[in-house]
Amino acid sequence: MTVGTGRPAQARSAAPRAAEPPPAPGTEEPGAPEPGSPAPGAADPAGFAGIHPDDLPDGLVIADAIGRVVTFNAAASRITAVPGTKALGLPLDQALPLEDLKGRRWWALTDPYGGLATRRGQPERNLLLPGGREVLVSARYVREHPTGPVRRVVVCLRGTEARRRTERSHAELIATVAHELRSPLTSVKGFTATLLGKWERFNDEQKRLMLETVDADAGRIKRLIAELLDISRIDSGRLEVRRQPVDIAAAIGRHVQVHTTGGQSPDRFFVRIRPELPPLWADPDKIDQILGNLLENAVRHGEGTVTIEVAPAKTGDDGEEGTEVTVSDEGPGIPEESMSRVFTRFWRGSKRGGTGLGLYIVKGVVEAHGGTITVGRGPRGGAEFRFILPVGTPAHLL
Repeated sequence: MTVGTGRPAQARSAAPRAAEPPPAPGTEEPGAPEPGSPAPGAADPAGFAGIHPDDLPDGLVIADAIGRVVTFNAAASRITAVPGTKALGLPLDQALPLEDLKGRRWWALTDPYGGLATRRGQPERNLLLPGGREVLVSARYVREHPTGPVRRVVVCLRGTEARRRTERSHAELIATVAHELRSPLTSVKGFTATLLGKWERFNDEQKRLMLETVDADAGRIKRLIAELLDISRIDSGRLEVRRQPVDIAAAIGRHVQVHTTGGQSPDRFFVRIRPELPPLWADPDKIDQILGNLLENAVRHGEGTVTIEVAPAKTGDDGEEGTEVTVSDEGPGIPEESMSRVFTRFWRGSKRGGTGLGLYIVKGVVEAHGGTITVGRGPRGGAEFRFILPVGTPAHLL
């Protein structure tokens, strides 16, 4: 089926035309439209509020009452590889020869001009252009009254690249989670099955060692699930920050002690706290999460002394007081070409374990506090992470 038959309507060029000189005063014909206004019944080439169709980021195709294309903007030309000048005046199904994923001609299926009089359009769906390239298409049927004839068909086109990237990201997340969960779950299942089946064969020391392994693997699973929940909240903008007074120096001291208790030399850590720090209102659990990830990253992937500095800072354009924390090491650092990817999902500085989600979460948590975080090269060549948090005093205390 061909959409639109009969004599072609006057097609409007998609390219802006040079303005014609205004008529001399007193020579206007009675009832003639004012200079610059569209002719009666024609679409306004400037769109709404002076916006031209070519200014739109998505493809826009408009067909008139008899199915002839009267608008085909630059984005539609880019997406379909059809020049706008060639598409104007063509029947809609020729300018946009779309097929569904089963190979059926979409305009013949939907029949916008001859279908149900109550239909108002088509929701967005994946369709195929000639050559099999996918495109996201939605349509709106414009009627003068709810059950009247269709006066215009407005079609929106979008590429599928952004959706494909999102789908790939989700697939990578699922694959990473499956991989990270498999190892500890296999260990937990193996040790518990062994203990249940052969409990009497092991002495107390052997049982304790197995249970400690199970406990450590269960903790690893718990941390991974917490990371996934954080990513979900960050992506959806639902990460909550419960602000309380935070002693940042004491928090750093606790994390350093965790590493020294775990076998790191106390001499590996150097902490410098500048005087006159402003009071900091933040979520203590989230601050622990930031510090834990940054110190773990420095210990695991860096070398030499890990330096933690805390100093007062100014944040934002208004010079609001804040706290600046810098964590640096003396390792090989991060290659320049990788700097822009450090805070993305699944980025790993080395092959030494980790899910590649920690720094992505750190950035989301810092930004949820209204702060900023950057990465660079430290004074001794290693990686240097610096985050700045505003004071964050609740409004009722100001």
